[in-house]
Amino acid sequence: MKQPTPPARLLRKALQRAGMHPDDPDATTFDLTGKRALVVATNVGVLDIGKPTGVFASEMTVAYYAFLDAGMAVDVASPLGGVIPVDPQSIKSVIRCADDDRFLADDELKAKVTDSLAIGDLDISDYDVVFLAGGWGAAFDFGFSEPLADKMTDANAKGLVIGGVCHGPLGLLNAKDVDGKPLVAGRKISAVTDKQVKELGIQSTPHHPERELRGVGAEFESETRRRDPLANHWVVDGNLVTGQNQNAGPMVAREMMQLLVAQSENVSTS
Repeated sequence: MKQPTPPARLLRKALQRAGMHPDDPDATTFDLTGKRALVVATNVGVLDIGKPTGVFASEMTVAYYAFLDAGMAVDVASPLGGVIPVDPQSIKSVIRCADDDRFLADDELKAKVTDSLAIGDLDISDYDVVFLAGGWGAAFDFGFSEPLADKMTDANAKGLVIGGVCHGPLGLLNAKDVDGKPLVAGRKISAVTDKQVKELGIQSTPHHPERELRGVGAEFESETRRRDPLANHWVVDGNLVTGQNQNAGPMVAREMMQLLVAQSENVSTS
């Protein structure tokens, strides 16, 4: 791991007490050897005002390492393939989490992020779970990518466990259920709130998750605090597990793996 300095560690602990990157109180150890996971992140690295953005690091790393440590093989993809930009704000020593420390010293994951797979080139049936990472970059491509929507439609039809946090659920925006209706219509979904978008002052992005997901019929859920970046919420609806922001990462990954275990048990007893 790339360890932060002692002062940064103290400030990180203070932020955690305030609600940033909380530990999962129901953390569970899984053995999912032989299973495969796909983590999908954005290709967009610049906001329209020229400010750097990308995937918010922990919204990718937390799920990636949760799956990896459970024995799963984990691939990394993006709408276009190639470089996944990492929001530089998210890897500052005070903001990042322990999984981000691990990422910064992990040549294998850095190589996957530098040369990600193109989602349209993949056979989604090769995977058991698909996780949609967030970050402001995803507001520019996840809800507009036809290949991503098509693969999420296929993933749902095949019964894969699908999860995401923050802006990641925008990858479900144009996916369809088996009847051809919007996949999220009537489904409980959580993602970034309109309040959080307003609080952080980044309202120029083309898609705001709460607004867009409500617009296609999702039953949007969230928690609110005086500052929504420190709030936390996640929800399970069938094979969909979604979280409000980076704080839900550990819980969403754990719930996804619990669903996968349940699926495997149902298959073995049928």
